[in-house]
Amino acid sequence: MPDYKDATNAIHSGVRQTQEQENSEAIFATSSFAYSSAEEAASKFSGEENGNVYSRFTNPTVELFEKRLATLEKGEAAIATSSGMAALMTMAYSLLSAGDKVVCSRNIFGSTVKFFSTYTTKFGVEVVYVDATDYQAWEDAIDEKTKLCYFETPSNPLYEVVDVQRVADLAHEKGALLCVDTVLATPALQNPLTQGADIVMQSATKFIDGQGRTLGGALISSKEIVEVFTAFMRSAGPCMSPFNAWVLVNGLETLALRMTAHSANALKLAQFLEAHPKVKKVNYGGLPSHKYHELAKRQQKDFGGLLSFEVEGGREAAWQVINSAKLVSITGNLGDTKTLVTHPATTTHGRLTDEEKAKAGIVEGLIRVSVGLEDIEDIITDFDGALSQI
Repeated sequence: MPDYKDATNAIHSGVRQTQEQENSEAIFATSSFAYSSAEEAASKFSGEENGNVYSRFTNPTVELFEKRLATLEKGEAAIATSSGMAALMTMAYSLLSAGDKVVCSRNIFGSTVKFFSTYTTKFGVEVVYVDATDYQAWEDAIDEKTKLCYFETPSNPLYEVVDVQRVADLAHEKGALLCVDTVLATPALQNPLTQGADIVMQSATKFIDGQGRTLGGALISSKEIVEVFTAFMRSAGPCMSPFNAWVLVNGLETLALRMTAHSANALKLAQFLEAHPKVKKVNYGGLPSHKYHELAKRQQKDFGGLLSFEVEGGREAAWQVINSAKLVSITGNLGDTKTLVTHPATTTHGRLTDEEKAKAGIVEGLIRVSVGLEDIEDIITDFDGALSQI
């Protein structure tokens, strides 16, 4: 395929037209594949001949999504999973062994904290948490036992931005791999593999789908590392369905356009909230006042569609604002065309202990907003009315 730009690759890369000459990508809704002979079947199953074997780990529609996403992420290969958490599990169980160590930023998705702390530790893996932007803490924590370093940038919901190359250098010095979760930026806004990371993890459920329709996850890396993930997939089976892959392939086609629009709306809402007398603090990298604004400008093409803000009055006031909004949807998802709002302390991070929440900065007055694609004046009017109720 010629060396096209990202917008073209998002529509055309990985396409393999069938004999039916369809112009829209086909869905191969099949669990298995038939062969012309026993000899061909044996050759495909053994890997001597390339081809489809079983949809748990080889399916043309899923492969199309993987190839297209890898192209946009500037990676050699990708593997698709049934959800973002399935991608995390695939990575952890493929790469980690008893006695290994994971160094992880503290301000990550609540379910990720639970997975690392509850399940990987059951198998003798040590997990150490550090503040995401404390680079001395990263250096002190990473040692010869460390196999994997992991963080989100920007983080959800506080929009902390981590210097990818800086942590990558620390990890590689000790022989560790770095995985970056960049679900809020997506490949439309940031490519960590070009900034020093070894693996990118995506929850395609979010902005890649873009309409809250389906679940999906992915890991993007070198061919060598993805082959390790594929071996786990073949045995354990946390695979993406062909239908979900088809939905997500179509999501990729409009991803860049949507992320530009999400970013524009989020910046205007953040500016409104920052000036509002009932808002204590706004967390959004597009604001010049934000602590990580300059780093976000350097690493990202734009600032994305997620922000959070804090109100006086703790949980009671936050719930009052959320309940008073008329336009937005109250849900724990993010990345939809609709504007979505949630209270992290009791939803996305609700399973964390009070101590874990405090360390992660998840306070009771915090409200997270995934800014949608409605007219921004309507979004602002909705939040203005909701804030007037406290």
